[in-house]
Amino acid sequence: MKRKSKKKLIGIGALIVVLAVVGIGFVTAKSKKPDEKDRKTVKVERKTIVEKALAVGSIEPLNEIAVKAKVSGVVGRLFVEAGDYVEKGTIVVEINPDPTPLELAQSKRNLEISEIETLTLKKELDRNQTMKDKGLISDQEFEILERRYDEAVIRHKISKEQLDLIETGKVRIAETDIETVVKAPISGFILEKQINIGDPVVPLTSYQPGTQLLRMADMKDLLFKGTVDEIDVGKIKEGLPAELQIGALPNKNIKGIVKLISLKAQKEDNQTVFPIEIQITATDGAVLRAGYSANANIIIAQRDSVLSIPERVVTFSNDSCYVFIPKGETEKEKRIIKTGLSDAITIEVIEGLDEGQEVLEKEVRQII
Repeated sequence: MKRKSKKKLIGIGALIVVLAVVGIGFVTAKSKKPDEKDRKTVKVERKTIVEKALAVGSIEPLNEIAVKAKVSGVVGRLFVEAGDYVEKGTIVVEINPDPTPLELAQSKRNLEISEIETLTLKKELDRNQTMKDKGLISDQEFEILERRYDEAVIRHKISKEQLDLIETGKVRIAETDIETVVKAPISGFILEKQINIGDPVVPLTSYQPGTQLLRMADMKDLLFKGTVDEIDVGKIKEGLPAELQIGALPNKNIKGIVKLISLKAQKEDNQTVFPIEIQITATDGAVLRAGYSANANIIIAQRDSVLSIPERVVTFSNDSCYVFIPKGETEKEKRIIKTGLSDAITIEVIEGLDEGQEVLEKEVRQII
């Protein structure tokens, strides 16, 4: 009796397990059925499509110059600081003379030599004047001596002016005051101060670059200087509009036009890029600063209110492309279309589809 009841209980348990498995399968199949019919689609809509090329760079002044001195010495006084605006001709730096002992000694000895030479030629000229009056020398000989004396006088003046300049830093030559001060060559802002009081200064000459004292720029005319990838450089040309995005000014609409595209590429991180310049035409009231990092979206082409679909639903095959449109509840139809402009997200539809028509999303294959 106990064995029969035990077998009966085992049979009932097995039946319950079978019914549970069948029930779960039925519920799962029933729940999947609606999903198979619920296919995802997108509609053909009218949108504005803009094709852009991205350039990465920074904001720079159109004209940025280095201010240098034409005399040697040490920085005595600074009249400006970084950020100051100065007019052209304003004194910005004063250079104190700081000659070496050798330079000072040489200048004094040159002055003495030139003075002796001048006095000697003056005496000789006076003697020759007497001889000329007596007809003992020709006019030509006297004129040669007179020219030598005039040249000696000029050399004496030069020696005296050189000594005054290295001793006092000031001299007057031909109604012109020459001082050891540096004046602003342009009107603009001081971008950077590169010296401090007491720093030595090497003058700008034809054979040496000289010490940079300051950097100045007129911040009214600004440029975006950056690089664009070689894939896009063939699509852009001078005069195309651009929209600039500056990280420090996220809500400002800054615009410009392409001014220059380099003819020579350069390598950056194993990539080939081309330098470009974009002239800024509108700042939206923003105060731009030299060195701001920025991205520029160069507008290559734009189509307004055109039929479009997401590019992800289009299949490209050789020289043609196609989409699938729903047919009935479960069927689909392949439709060849002709496309136009694309911004890598949305693509223009020229032929093959109508506004409002639905297009099937591509099926996502599940990874098992």
